[in-house]
Amino acid sequence: MIIRTMILKQILFPLVSLTLFAGCNSDKAPDIRTLCLRDGIGNYVIKWETEPHINGVMKLYVSDNPESFNMSNPVMYSNIDKGITTFITNNNITRKYFLLAFNDKYYQTVGSRSVSMDGVQNLRDIGGYLTPNKNKATRWGKVFRSGQLGALSNLDTMRLNNLGIKTIIDLRGEDEVAATPEKYGNAKLISIPIPLQKKDILSKRIEEGRIRKGDAMLYMQDTYLRYVNHDNEQFGKALKVFLDKDNYPILINCSMGKDRTGFLTAMLLAAVGIPEETIKKDYVSSNNYINISHLAYMARNLSQDSQEAITVLVTVNEGLMDLVFNQIKKEYGSTDKFLSKGLDLSEKERDTLKDILLY
Repeated sequence: MIIRTMILKQILFPLVSLTLFAGCNSDKAPDIRTLCLRDGIGNYVIKWETEPHINGVMKLYVSDNPESFNMSNPVMYSNIDKGITTFITNNNITRKYFLLAFNDKYYQTVGSRSVSMDGVQNLRDIGGYLTPNKNKATRWGKVFRSGQLGALSNLDTMRLNNLGIKTIIDLRGEDEVAATPEKYGNAKLISIPIPLQKKDILSKRIEEGRIRKGDAMLYMQDTYLRYVNHDNEQFGKALKVFLDKDNYPILINCSMGKDRTGFLTAMLLAAVGIPEETIKKDYVSSNNYINISHLAYMARNLSQDSQEAITVLVTVNEGLMDLVFNQIKKEYGSTDKFLSKGLDLSEKERDTLKDILLY
């Protein structure tokens, strides 16, 4: 079947849920779930649910900084029953974050997961992911993940400037970097090469029609097993970058921002205690933010087998992250032990990461 042009159907990420505390009030706080999306013209659509249901007023505050809001100036009010509001803006450069105040008693910060770009694939924020007890979440605006930055538009550069990116961790191999250098020069670039294996052989087999979907899946499985068994030293080195507060905000990237970036992001989230199921959902959401429609034109003259193989190579499959966690548990006994022994991340260093990345 022809490689899907993959204007992939948007699969809305589950509402970000956070149990909020009401100062010294002894009443049990409700479970509040929020979601922020950008609509087709760039406005912010903010949704919320409360469990149990509560009545009253939701005040909405907006800021460029997710940790600083002017509480004397709400931008709008809404009945909590409504469950949705839209913040209208014609500004597609400056990223906005929102604080929702429910009856001036329960508060929650939310942002749009994705960052719209002209020439960068799969750029998104990993803020708002909950720890198991739901009393902490990853901070918004601290860590971003994306594909390579080799085709930035002028507006893209302005958007990255607005994110305040201070450090870029580039996980591409030296040949990839040479072919497509990063074009963003306003951040410290840290290259930690994790080369693609047998790339030239794979490309030749695709061109000659000597590869099938199953072959591509085996290639991807071998790639992910290498992350655990062979490339762990490099990934461990990358995790050390996150221990320095002065490096933030940090952008992790590779070619498409899905495999090497996906594995490093998964290990970073695991290190601060984010549940495995949430990590997998973040991983598979790359399929929502990678536009491979241009590959359909490039692959139109290839065999059906080659087209199906390409689809496997340029999308993500939750089974690969399952394979990673199963291999980690098989080799090390647990993800915690892999973090300490395989990635050389001490308990003290994990505590440092939690202090920096959780609120």
